[in-house]
Amino acid sequence: MSLWKKLLWCAVTLLGVVAVCVLALSQGEQISALWIIVAGLCATSVSYRFYSKWLAAKVLVLNDTRATPAVLQNDSRDYVPTNRWMVFGHHFAAIAGPGPLVGPVLAAQFGFLPGTLWILIGATLGGGVHDMIVLFASIRRGGKTLGQMVKEEIGRGVGALALISVLAIMIILLAVLALVVVQALAQSPWGVFTIAMTIPVALIMGMGLRTRKVNVIAVTIFGLLGLAFGVWGGQFLAHFPAIEAWFRHDQKWLAWAIMIYGLAASVLPVWMLLTPRDYLSTFLKLGTVAMLAVAVVLINPTLQMPAITKFIDGSGLVFAGPVFPFVCITIACGAVSGFHSLIASGTTPKMVRRECRIRSIGYGAMVSEMMVALMAMIAACVLLPGEYFAINTKGAPTEVVAKVSAAGFPVNEVEMQELATNLGESTMFNRAGGAPTFAVGMAHMFARISAGPTALALWYHFAIMFEALFILTTIDAGTRVGRFLLQDFLGSLWRPLGNTRSWSANLFSSVLLVSAWGWFLYEGIIDPLGGINSLWPLFGLANQLLSVVALCLGTTILIKMHKTKYVFVTLLPLVFMCAVTFSAGYLKVFSADPKLGFLSGAQSFVAEAAGVVDPSKTAGLMRQAAVWRFDALVALFFLVLVLLIVLGSARQWWQLLRGSKRVVLHESEFVSISAAQLAEF
Repeated sequence: MSLWKKLLWCAVTLLGVVAVCVLALSQGEQISALWIIVAGLCATSVSYRFYSKWLAAKVLVLNDTRATPAVLQNDSRDYVPTNRWMVFGHHFAAIAGPGPLVGPVLAAQFGFLPGTLWILIGATLGGGVHDMIVLFASIRRGGKTLGQMVKEEIGRGVGALALISVLAIMIILLAVLALVVVQALAQSPWGVFTIAMTIPVALIMGMGLRTRKVNVIAVTIFGLLGLAFGVWGGQFLAHFPAIEAWFRHDQKWLAWAIMIYGLAASVLPVWMLLTPRDYLSTFLKLGTVAMLAVAVVLINPTLQMPAITKFIDGSGLVFAGPVFPFVCITIACGAVSGFHSLIASGTTPKMVRRECRIRSIGYGAMVSEMMVALMAMIAACVLLPGEYFAINTKGAPTEVVAKVSAAGFPVNEVEMQELATNLGESTMFNRAGGAPTFAVGMAHMFARISAGPTALALWYHFAIMFEALFILTTIDAGTRVGRFLLQDFLGSLWRPLGNTRSWSANLFSSVLLVSAWGWFLYEGIIDPLGGINSLWPLFGLANQLLSVVALCLGTTILIKMHKTKYVFVTLLPLVFMCAVTFSAGYLKVFSADPKLGFLSGAQSFVAEAAGVVDPSKTAGLMRQAAVWRFDALVALFFLVLVLLIVLGSARQWWQLLRGSKRVVLHESEFVSISAAQLAEF
């Protein structure tokens, strides 16, 4: 590296340090959101240029002459060598679900500083390593899933339990993600039109690439034009009531539509629908985030939220729990996420042509998602704190206003009604969940650089549609990965069901999986106050527990590769995530605060039911108590299971380091590829 380049990278590093110091040392004064952008860009560039390159060259030793599973097992359905940009687009779209949008918005109740620091540190030193090493392990093992690799590397019994738990988490996760999409798109013709348009456009893109008569650039241009038409044209449906009626549907209709789409994405060849549609969605995702970053630069908004709020003690209005460990649990996909390991060992390793792409896809997609999370943090923190807490606090408007104002963030009903009117909504009270808040913040910034009295409402509804599209791409890839996991399990019961090359086995497993998460989805729609909605607090915990399992696997593989001196790259994040997940799990189950602990919360419902005269309300409270007890049992099950995996992994590490156990790498056969083949890829 030349002297000028060294000076340049030193300057970038220093600028990033200065940006973090400005954010951390602000003494109550309001500062520009631009400092968060600067810190994120510097962290992304430095970590990708140096840390990921060191991981690829020294720790994993990526080898482009080693044939990947996509080349060795090309079956034109699941294993398909795919253009690197389309693989990146698919991988990023699949891992970037609601986490990087909703998580930072909810965590903003602690102030902008805790969440921003965790996103910057967690993504570069934990999440990027987590994603990259799991993708590497799966590619070196023939595209095997996380459950299969845990069974082979750590133990069959523990691996079987891990497979069952991962599958159960996937079913509930997919159901809740689908429910979020359904709620966002219900009675929204614009959003339904845009998402519907991406499907035929993706099919045409897939067919065009498959014929090899059209190059990627031409297909991309066509896809972008189709996507632009879908996004832009949806706003004009109101002028054509007959056409608008085709795209205006209730939640039940949309639930069936999403189930059918998930089934198609799972069964059809990966090149036909899943990969081109996710690739197409990535342009809208990254394009919107880039536009948001440009808006921040142009308008230079001020962070209205304090750096640290009084709610770090766990008394938050948005959700209960202290800043540690719940800032890490709430911000999952934006920093460290176990769900990423399912994608990195599911669809993505079956499409990568060359090992060198592991770096850009595994680490690069993670730090790109880090920037999405930072944008979400900015969107929440540029709002007036009173408006932020009023949107996310449950209760009657008068009660919410009194509670938020008493906490030191003044707001009144007139201001909230004016906000709702400007957004084209009837009310902005009781809009908890993070998604509406992100949409409001995003609309505020875009509206300031565009003209027109209806700009705020248009950008708000665009943001809602954007979030629905963001999450839907996780559902399609997640369903396909869930099908792989289910076939792993069914294959142990009857071998033909585990054959991923069989259309009948694939269809049967896909129908079974979609039926499972579709049932929970439908129950959530007809009973929105119960069912799966009450399981939402488990998702952050279960997601991070999956990351612990993946990091245990990564540490084991590094030891078996005789890379013990580099084992700290996975061991340090593993130790930290163990502290996060087990402390959070203990608090969620046993905390005496009924707003936080499942067991104490169940007791409070029972006590409340004892003083209620109305039989129907009593029954509802007792049902809620039963659900919270069930949540406690599920959380305990996951905690015990992951603890067993950690202990089993530690025992194996000790045996390997002592040399008392023979190292079996379980790698797929090393097949080199010629220079001509390498040039073709």
